[in-house]
Amino acid sequence: MGLFDAVAGAMGSAGGGQGGDLMQVVMKLVQQNGGLEGLVAKFQHGGLGDVVQSWISTGPNLPISPDQLGQALGPDALQQLGAGGQDLLGPLSQLLPQVVDGLTPNGQLPAGGGDLAGMLGGLLGGAGGAGAGGPNLGGLLGGLLGKR
Repeated sequence: MGLFDAVAGAMGSAGGGQGGDLMQVVMKLVQQNGGLEGLVAKFQHGGLGDVVQSWISTGPNLPISPDQLGQALGPDALQQLGAGGQDLLGPLSQLLPQVVDGLTPNGQLPAGGGDLAGMLGGLLGGAGGAGAGGPNLGGLLGGLLGKR
């Protein structure tokens, strides 16, 4: 079983095989919003600055509900995710805080936005290239999945 399948199964997959694409959806969300900084700004403007800041900080991550996530992203972002965008809010509300946390291991956004593909690859254990010595999403998700 692959990492995406494990995430989808443990988080109550969005159905229709969409769970295996969650990391691609996260990457798409970040890219659509102008990088990690843009996504963070969107949450701050949506009144969720304290929530997103907790994901960036080195402390515990505050939760976000699927409804809060949908409101923060807005209808345009959900429409760009396709017909199943609304169905992905539940799994994304569980995964996105962990991904942002993993991309900001020192409690700060990467300087200049960083190379998203390389950072996500590093989180996935080197699948995208530039991950040597960085946090490992498999480990992060293993911890998350172990709590469920």
